[in-house]
Amino acid sequence: MADDHHIEDLAARAATGDAAALDALLSRIGPQVLRQCLRFLPCRQDAEEACQDALLQVARNIDGFAGRSRFSTWLYVVTANCARQTYRSLKRRDGEQPTALLPIDAADPRTTSVIAGSRLDLLDALERLEAHRPELVAPLVLRDLCQLSYEEIAGHLSIPVGTVKSRVHDARRHVRASLAGPAAEH
Repeated sequence: MADDHHIEDLAARAATGDAAALDALLSRIGPQVLRQCLRFLPCRQDAEEACQDALLQVARNIDGFAGRSRFSTWLYVVTANCARQTYRSLKRRDGEQPTALLPIDAADPRTTSVIAGSRLDLLDALERLEAHRPELVAPLVLRDLCQLSYEEIAGHLSIPVGTVKSRVHDARRHVRASLAGPAAEH
């Protein structure tokens, strides 16, 4: 917990323009950001690309960190968004054939989501969900992939805890149906 407090302190100082604090913050959070990116992207090279993007976003936008929520919560959101954006870019770059770019061995637990099926299937399902019910995506990602509490999510999104729970429930239902196949979605 002392380390968490130190990171929060570094973030607060970096947000006021302290360059040394920003450098220290980026060094400290790098491994954590990479671990989170690996939850989204099973190929390490892709996760490292997302990690670099997330760290760049932190450096560019730290002055916009308002302190409404904990820095760690803000960081989860930035990292999740960068990982999902990297996935979108990879899909576009590879002509909409992510399996050719990001091979998955279904028997390898390091490349299989604890939520359902492969992470790539989950990312595709999140893309479909975002197209139809965008308000459900952030609560699901923050709860199931970033493992934030309902209270942390509510604080970050500025919505009541009950709304967060409802959105997570609805999102899980939609994602399960999406993963089950097109016929199950309707």
